[in-house]
Amino acid sequence: MKEFLWPVRVYYEDTDSGGVVYYANYLKFMERARTEWLRRLGFEQDELREKEGVLFAVRKVGVEFRSPARFNDALQVSVQLISRGKASLVFRQEIRSAADGRVLCDGEVKIACIDAASFRPAPIPHALLSVVSE
Repeated sequence: MKEFLWPVRVYYEDTDSGGVVYYANYLKFMERARTEWLRRLGFEQDELREKEGVLFAVRKVGVEFRSPARFNDALQVSVQLISRGKASLVFRQEIRSAADGRVLCDGEVKIACIDAASFRPAPIPHALLSVVSE
């Protein structure tokens, strides 16, 4: 499936005392990119909650940190859907240096679709599944 790219700039608040991006912030960058991927497809998470009664929650994450990003670096965060189930999506994501394309961090993220009221697994809305199946 096609790769989606989202630009991110490293702010001072993203860094640790050593001046590099704090490890947990890479997950935030990935989350933002997945949200923008969904938005690009025409779906807003608050509308999915209100109209479809579903939420998306991270179920599993595997990340490899390869090289540090630093304050003011321009990054590209990729999102690629690699598999889908009835109630889950699995993404391959990379965070690259925008300057030279080096992969700084990469991983797989499994997202579960859950019922907003019960927090139990729920089917991914048909409208979304039909778009990601194209």
